[in-house]
Amino acid sequence: MLLAGSVTESRTAVATRRSGVLLRGETSVLLLIAALAWLATINVARGMGVMPGTMGLGIIGFVGAWTLMMAAMMLTSIAPFASLYSRTMRDHRARRVSSLSIGYLAVWASAGVAGFASAAFADRLSANAPGWAQATAVGTCVLCGVYQLTPQKERCLQHCRSPLGHLLHYTSLRGPLTDVRVGVSHGAWCLGCCWALMLLLITFSVMNVLAMVVLASVIVVEKVFTPGRWFSTAIGVAAFGLAIAIWIDPSLAPGLHASPEMMTGGM
Repeated sequence: MLLAGSVTESRTAVATRRSGVLLRGETSVLLLIAALAWLATINVARGMGVMPGTMGLGIIGFVGAWTLMMAAMMLTSIAPFASLYSRTMRDHRARRVSSLSIGYLAVWASAGVAGFASAAFADRLSANAPGWAQATAVGTCVLCGVYQLTPQKERCLQHCRSPLGHLLHYTSLRGPLTDVRVGVSHGAWCLGCCWALMLLLITFSVMNVLAMVVLASVIVVEKVFTPGRWFSTAIGVAAFGLAIAIWIDPSLAPGLHASPEMMTGGM
């Protein structure tokens, strides 16, 4: 009986290790997709450069570039949630995690429509009203700083950090689009958490790789490493500092500042 018990425990340990490998594999797929999205985004950004507004893109091209950028910036931050959610699945985990990611990115793609409208507005301001463009750039930084300090930001952030309560609700969902719906729900919370940070992409140029890297790092630290309320507060204070810097030097906000070369057609 002792030997039988040892065999059973051994089999259980092997099954657990296999399950762990599977979960890590699914999470690794998300990280791999994010890495590939980063490479593609950097390649696109290299061809466009740091330009104000929509960078000459129509709405379809802009939303496509925006969605690619969101895949690069955001998929890393949801890998822990995707791994946790996959533990509630009995089979087809890879396919279902992919469906979750599709629903999640659909939310950010939808946000790209609002991003296009904001970028088009930035185009007009930078070309025709540089004073108002500077004021708008300052305002976006102030808005981001204020939102970082609000209870709503903390509520959305707590969901992204600890979604266990919502997982209980998710497991009660049924239907072929269940995982997509879970991705949409989680994406909506993440949008509520990060929209003000993403607004800064309009200010600093949508294809500004440095801005993307900084914001993506902030989001990962906020959502994954849970350092506490102080970090969100520090980012809010930093946003206020950026507002002051842009008020002094508007060229620090290239997304709302047309260089003299652009205004004269490069002549």
